[in-house]
Amino acid sequence: MAHTDHSKQTETDRTRRRRLRREVPSTVGLLADEQDFTAMRRYDTFTFDDHATYLRQIEALLRSLAAQGVHTTVALFDPDEYAEFCAAGGHDPDSTASRSRFTATIPATGAAVAYTGQPLDTLVPLLINTAVRKATWEYVTALLADLGECADCGQDIGRAAFDRASRLLFALLEAAGPGTHHMVCSIPAADEQLLAALQADHTGDTSAAVDPAEGAEFVSVLAAGIALERPGGVVLRTTAPDTPDRLHGWRLLHGHLVPLTEAEVFSAYCTDADTGEPLSPESGVEYRAGYDLGIDTTDTHH
Repeated sequence: MAHTDHSKQTETDRTRRRRLRREVPSTVGLLADEQDFTAMRRYDTFTFDDHATYLRQIEALLRSLAAQGVHTTVALFDPDEYAEFCAAGGHDPDSTASRSRFTATIPATGAAVAYTGQPLDTLVPLLINTAVRKATWEYVTALLADLGECADCGQDIGRAAFDRASRLLFALLEAAGPGTHHMVCSIPAADEQLLAALQADHTGDTSAAVDPAEGAEFVSVLAAGIALERPGGVVLRTTAPDTPDRLHGWRLLHGHLVPLTEAEVFSAYCTDADTGEPLSPESGVEYRAGYDLGIDTTDTHH
């Protein structure tokens, strides 16, 4: 009888631990590309020798955790940042415990996304895109903060550019009308091409709904172009029921979004950016000139 009671208690404890395990989130560090994977192979405790096999095992692990009801975050594992983490904290880099400790810190400062059952060929691009967006956001916010005040009027240059970019975004969306709007802002910077994209849904009854994070990133990149007076641009694609998609474009010039002509919009969309070769126009798409945003043209100082 005592043995039976002990067995029942043991099984009850196991059940409780399984239930409790579902309430403990997990973070899985992912080496997304071959180069990062190769960099980790210098550690003896990292036992994988083939990136494709490693990715299959990661995907199996994610599915297993999901089947247990565990909320899992996938974080982009950077070997260089890992080495710096170990050096700063005095951790042995050739240790599974050190890798686990580092992985647990990534979501607080690095790129991470929630695993919702998506396949790796969907998850990896999403994770990389998140990393690029985060790096762009950090670069642009630091750039705007470092611009300081205008020597002539004392106004904070970064803040003034951000405010103007916010008004431009609002004007773009208001004039676009009903539909789902996908917008991309591209600004050439000293070291890289700054890109930001957002999607906004406009029913016509209220202002367009924009994800706050996407909106802030878009405005910040546009503000960088305004503050630095770089020749960037904005393109907008509108999708609405029972109508062809509409494509519009603007160039950034002295803090203003100047509408492109219909021919310029067509050329921008139908030219390969890398080779300069013409591309076939999309079926069911109308290439239209940019429209006047109605923003005043007097506050061009910043």
